[in-house]
Amino acid sequence: MFFDRPDNGGETAVLVHVNFPEGANREDLNEFRELVISAGADPVGLVTTKRPTPDAKTFVGRGKVEEIGDVVRLHGAELVIFNHSLSPSQERNLERALQCRVLDRTGLILDIFAQRARTHEGKLQVELAQLQYQSTRLIRGWTHLERQKGGIGMRGPGETQLETDRRLLRERVKSINSRLEKVRAQRDQGRRSRKRSDVPTIAIVGYTNAGKSTLFNALTSSEVYAADQMFATLDPTIRRFQVGDVGEVVLADTVGFIRHLPHKLVESFRATLQEAAEATLLMHVIDCAAEERDGNIRQVELVLGEIEADEVPQLRVYNKIDLLEHGGEARIERDDMGVPVAVWLSAQKRLGFDLLNQAMGELLGEDVFDQEISLRPAEAKLRAILYEFGAIRNEAFADNGDIILNVRMQRHDFKRALARAEIAEQRFIKPVQEAWH
Repeated sequence: MFFDRPDNGGETAVLVHVNFPEGANREDLNEFRELVISAGADPVGLVTTKRPTPDAKTFVGRGKVEEIGDVVRLHGAELVIFNHSLSPSQERNLERALQCRVLDRTGLILDIFAQRARTHEGKLQVELAQLQYQSTRLIRGWTHLERQKGGIGMRGPGETQLETDRRLLRERVKSINSRLEKVRAQRDQGRRSRKRSDVPTIAIVGYTNAGKSTLFNALTSSEVYAADQMFATLDPTIRRFQVGDVGEVVLADTVGFIRHLPHKLVESFRATLQEAAEATLLMHVIDCAAEERDGNIRQVELVLGEIEADEVPQLRVYNKIDLLEHGGEARIERDDMGVPVAVWLSAQKRLGFDLLNQAMGELLGEDVFDQEISLRPAEAKLRAILYEFGAIRNEAFADNGDIILNVRMQRHDFKRALARAEIAEQRFIKPVQEAWH
C-alpha cells in the first residue's frame, strides 16, 4: 500500500504496522500516519502483516523484513517507522537488514515532543525522556564527546567508547534532574499559593488533537498555539477565568495524551501533569466526531490513573459537534441526581459556551456563600466591597437603618471581602432574622 506524498520536504519513510489479535497492542493506522506527518516525515508506503506474537529478533519475521526492504529500495526511503515499541536488539537487527534507520513508535513520539517543546522546562523534560530512551540503545552515538580521564592514579587501559558514552549520559541525566527539581519546586510554590488563596483550579485534559487549546483560547481570549496536528502544544499554560456566580478560577491547559504514551514521557512530564492531579475539577475534552472516541477516552482515563488524578471530579466536554454527520446540538448531560456530567459544544464555532459555564458553575458552586446579611451603617465599607465583587443580588433597608443585602459569591471571596472590611466572619453565622431584634 502506498500513500499520496504530503511533500513537506521531510525524510521519506516506509511505515510498518502489525495486526495482533484484538486487544493486543492495537493501534490506529490513521493516527499513526498523522504522527509521522506531525514529525515532519513523508510517508511513501505502508507494509502491514498479521502475527500472533512479535518475532523476537525482528518483530515482523524474516520474510516480512525482505518485503520491507524491497519497498525501501523502490522508493529510496531514508527511514522505516514501526507503529509499535521495539526492543534495542530488534531495532539494531532491522537496521542491519534494511540498511537504513529504523524508528519505533516511542522514538517517533519523543521526536515530536522535542520539536514542540518551547519553554525551558519543556525542553528539559523532553531531553530527559530522550536520554532515558537512548540509554539502552547506545552503540557509539556520542563519539564526538569522548574524553579519556587522566592524571595521577588514573592511568591505565582507560574507558571503552561505550563506557564513556554511558558515563556522559548518566552525568547529563543527573544534571537535568537537578535543574528540573528547581522548576518543580517553583511549580509547587505556585500551586500552594493558589491553594492558600482558595482559588479553584480547572485543568483541561484530553486526547491529543481533541481541541483543548482551541477551547482554552476561546474561553480565556489567549493566543496559545493551536493546530490540527498531534501535540500542537506541550507546555502548560495557566490563565484566570470568570465562571458565573463562582467568580475567578484558574484554567490550566495541559499536554495531550495518546495511546501507549511512553512511560518515560509520563515520568518526565509528571511535574506538568501534576496540575491535573491537584486540580479542583478536570475538564476532559473529547473529540466527539473521532472514530476512536471511546478508545481515546479509555486511554486518557489510564494516564489519569497513572498520575493519580482519577479521583478528581471530572466534567466531560464533547467538542466538535459541528463535525458530527447529522449535526449536533449544544446541551448538558446530567446524572440521576441532576449533577452535570458532560457538555456538548463546538470550540471552533463557539457553540455551547454558556452551557459549559453553567455546568462549571454548578460543579464548583458547592462552596458558594448564598444568603441574606444585615449590615449596620458603620459596616458600609463591606457593602462597597461586595458591590465591587458584583455579589449583591438585591438590597433593602430596615427601619432602624440597617442594610439588608442578598449576597451570592464564592465563600473564599466572601472571606476576603470580610478581611478587607475588617469584619469577623462569626458576625454572619447567626440567621439574619436574629439581627433584626
